[in-house]
This record gives sequence, C-alpha cells and structure tokens, in this order.
Amino acid sequence: MVAEIFEIIMIVCFGFSWPMNVIKSWRARTTKGKSLPFLLLIITGYVFGIIGKLIGGSFKWYVLFFYVLNLAMVSVDLALYVRNYRLDKKNGLI
Repeated sequence: MVAEIFEIIMIVCFGFSWPMNVIKSWRARTTKGKSLPFLLLIITGYVFGIIGKLIGGSFKWYVLFFYVLNLAMVSVDLALYVRNYRLDKKNGLI
C-alpha cells in the first residue's frame, strides 16, 4: 500500500506538467520547441506502465487511473503537435 501511494505521488507529479504543455501547445500554434520522438516515448512508457499494472499481480484501479489520465493528456499534446505541424507547413515554416 505504501509503495502504491509513492507511485501515485510520482505519477501525479509527472501529470501536473502535461496540462501546462497542452495549454502551451494550443496557444503557440507551432511545433517549435516540441519533440515528436519525446512525446511518442512518453506515450509508449505510459502504455507499458498500464500493461504492467494490468498483468501484474498488484492491480489497483486508483493507481491505474493516474496512468490513464496522464496518457490522455500526453495524447492530447500529441494531437496538438499534429495540428501545429500542419499549421507550420501551411505557413511555410517547415
């Protein structure tokens, strides 16, 4: 139980940064300063973390919730990256 609490604290701390990144991506309307490989690596890490929780012996829905929440936020940031890439291309920045 204590290990799960520490894990939740860790994932919540990571999770606080994603809403700020999403807002920044939305407002910036450019991919400048963003890294597609980084976003894909983070998404892959969350997917494997979720798989690990599901197949591991210690499945707790409240821990899994935070992984899924963070995955959703990073996925929104990825969608905004795609939008911003298209805007950059349209504006001749790429």
